[in-house]
Amino acid sequence: MSNAPVLSFNEANKLGKVASVDTSRVLVAIENAALLPRAAVGSLVAIQGTTAQEFLIGMTERVTRQLREQIGALDPMSPTTLATEVVPDDALRVVLLGTYRTIEGTVRNRFKRGADSFPQIDRDCFLLEGGNLQRFMGLLGSELDEGQRLDLGHFVLDNNASAIANGDRFFQRHAAILGSTGSGKSYAVSLILERASARAHVNIVVFDMHGEYTSLATAKDSIASGFKIAGPGDLDNPPDNALFLPYWLLNREEMLSMILDRSDQNAPNQSSRFTTHVRALKEATLVDQNRSDVKATFTVDSPVPYKLENLIAKLKQDDTTKAIGSGGREVKGEWEGRLTRFISRLEAKTEDRRHGFMFKPPATAFQYDWLAKQATKLLAPGSNKPGIKIVDFSEVPSDVLPIVTGVFARFLYDVQFWMDQEKRTPFVFVCDEAHLYLPVRDDADAIERQALNAFERIAKEGRKYGVSLLVISQRPSDVSRTILSQCNNFLILRLTNDQDQNVVRRLMPDSLGGVLEGLPLLDAGEALLLGDAILLPARIKLKWPRIEPISATRDFWKEWGEKAPDPSAVAAAVETLRRQSRGGGSSR
Repeated sequence: MSNAPVLSFNEANKLGKVASVDTSRVLVAIENAALLPRAAVGSLVAIQGTTAQEFLIGMTERVTRQLREQIGALDPMSPTTLATEVVPDDALRVVLLGTYRTIEGTVRNRFKRGADSFPQIDRDCFLLEGGNLQRFMGLLGSELDEGQRLDLGHFVLDNNASAIANGDRFFQRHAAILGSTGSGKSYAVSLILERASARAHVNIVVFDMHGEYTSLATAKDSIASGFKIAGPGDLDNPPDNALFLPYWLLNREEMLSMILDRSDQNAPNQSSRFTTHVRALKEATLVDQNRSDVKATFTVDSPVPYKLENLIAKLKQDDTTKAIGSGGREVKGEWEGRLTRFISRLEAKTEDRRHGFMFKPPATAFQYDWLAKQATKLLAPGSNKPGIKIVDFSEVPSDVLPIVTGVFARFLYDVQFWMDQEKRTPFVFVCDEAHLYLPVRDDADAIERQALNAFERIAKEGRKYGVSLLVISQRPSDVSRTILSQCNNFLILRLTNDQDQNVVRRLMPDSLGGVLEGLPLLDAGEALLLGDAILLPARIKLKWPRIEPISATRDFWKEWGEKAPDPSAVAAAVETLRRQSRGGGSSR
């Protein structure tokens, strides 16, 4: 960047003067009416600061014109008659965004967020356009070195200026991509993953709810590894990319949320016996494995393998064992008949092949070192494998989807939590379709609350341990407020629902309320980028990713005219429905 001032104004650029100031907004009285049509909503203006080297940068959020009558010039032919004329009173309402200084200490041409001082009444206000606009937009992100630059597209205000975000700040402080269906969210995610893949040791885990990002792993020039949560067709002969989350990986509360009916009067007894037996079975495993060091400190929540059939056998024994009363006669046992329903629910879960990824893991999953290998596969796959991992959750039943995503995230976070601080590599969870498993807490059931507990903990504490979230949703009004409130960066595409718009407004400072008014008007692929990762809240046009996700909108009218339905495909789909597996054992 040249040492010459980025902003240089003359009378032709002058809009008017400051007429009113409050804590975040400025009212500008227009003196140059010819410039008013170019000062549209969203345009940038510069207000002279306290010194000649300082300008306060603001964004236009309202343009108004009012007409008033005033006394006109006297008519020399009728000097006793007062003539009136109608004149316009033009004004701009501007929200302050930051401060530009020609020189600050030893640094030249510096822009920083926030206003160090408030504009004074009658200070000159200039429209940023032409060369001034191009140089100013080029200034944004120019201080970032190559290792921090996250190139997302270009600014709508200036097509020649690249929209560069700070990659560190974008990921380390949580981010959200929000937009209605068809607005371009999937393409935005693919673009960000593509940019991240250029980093030598990128570490990202994508929760893919519909299999739309599998193209990033299957394309000829793929940038990711593809995994899937094992479906019913993967249980007998699991493919290499199938992931299992065995029941013994769940902590006590997660397991009970699936099989315990809290309304049952025997629920406390069922919970107690479950806890006692699981702890004993895990202890037995540690004894068999000669792991006395772990045995000395483990808890019932420690991820130690045990056989489910042994647990059921112990519960059935409790449920049928009688006690010995006075006189040596058999009487009803302490637990007799109180565990029957609990056992039935547990057996029903184990027999459901849809839950096979949890209750029917392969024999290797009971080996003590199996868990470390799974964690390594996802967090440290090696330099010869992509650091972006696409995990397909599309075959997971919707009734257990929240707890599956929660267990998956909690396990990887716990590994990072307990890892040597000096050896941690930061990683990001990309939570696609977050409204499906991270609902508003007041609307969540027992299973959904377990997922919320895991993700809300990550949202609150993850930054300290190098774990971040990228939350994606088309319905932000249905996503946990706690999680969204922890996001410091937002890429907001078109949002048409007023409830979703209101949620976004509540997440933003009041001063940006006017900027968000244009959300329903954004074109597909356009977005508002706000937060710590960029100095200036801006409307940007996203670049097109090199590898497109499998989420393109179908051309209904065109296809109805060209493509006939395929009867054989319908019949095959029915069989797939019966199998509850798309691949019959192969990966998607």
